[in-house]
Amino acid sequence: MLNPEELERYARHIVMREVGGPGQAKLKAARVLVIGAGGLGAPALMYLAAAGVGTLGVIDDDTVSLSNLQRQVIHSTCDIGRPKTDSARERIAAINPHVAVRTHNVRLDAGNALGLVGDYDVIADGSDNFATRYLVSDACYLAKRTLVTGALGVFDASLTTIRAHDRNAKGEANPTYRCLFPEPPPAGTVPTCAEAGVLGALAGVLGSMMALEVIRDIVGFGESLVGRLLMIDARSMRFETLNYARDPSNPLNGDSVTIRDLSSHR
Repeated sequence: MLNPEELERYARHIVMREVGGPGQAKLKAARVLVIGAGGLGAPALMYLAAAGVGTLGVIDDDTVSLSNLQRQVIHSTCDIGRPKTDSARERIAAINPHVAVRTHNVRLDAGNALGLVGDYDVIADGSDNFATRYLVSDACYLAKRTLVTGALGVFDASLTTIRAHDRNAKGEANPTYRCLFPEPPPAGTVPTCAEAGVLGALAGVLGSMMALEVIRDIVGFGESLVGRLLMIDARSMRFETLNYARDPSNPLNGDSVTIRDLSSHR
């Protein structure tokens, strides 16, 4: 499945016992959707492209602005005013011409989420608002897709992998995003990026770790972040992990299911 040029390009993966030729072939066959070509999506897309993920989808309805360039490294100064999906596609092609890029210059909503999510194997959510995060997590559960989701604060960040449609080694149902965060915070209590600011390098760290989790899920090595929340404190350079489990009262895969479609997001 890998031609001579690809064998050379991915040589440092192929010599790894945990990846090898079979793992690289899995990456080539994989389809990954990255939600948002912003601070988290930008580095995630670039590393996934470099790693040889065969098909990358990117969804974003925004255009590049000058203030994006401090952290959204997939875009350049000459891209200001262009759709982010267009500049992302060009950068991915420059990094790795073997990657097929699907662009979705639309806003993710309840009407298109299931269709978009269902076309891919793994979803990486780099969105910057709670409404989208809950929509994406619900859609991934309903479509039976793995979700890697990251969140960025001013000097803090968090990352987890959700495979709520699956079961763990003990046969127990895996937790959903709603098990971790049952309800979004009240409107206005969490400042936006424009209000509070964001450290560009921290976005690069978290976006790269999102790519690592996606690659781990595809290839199958090590221990994933399913049921674990990785928390980063950039002020003191501390990394901590919080374990979490399925909440029987959660409305997706709890004992009394109330969410069976995306109608509540309309």
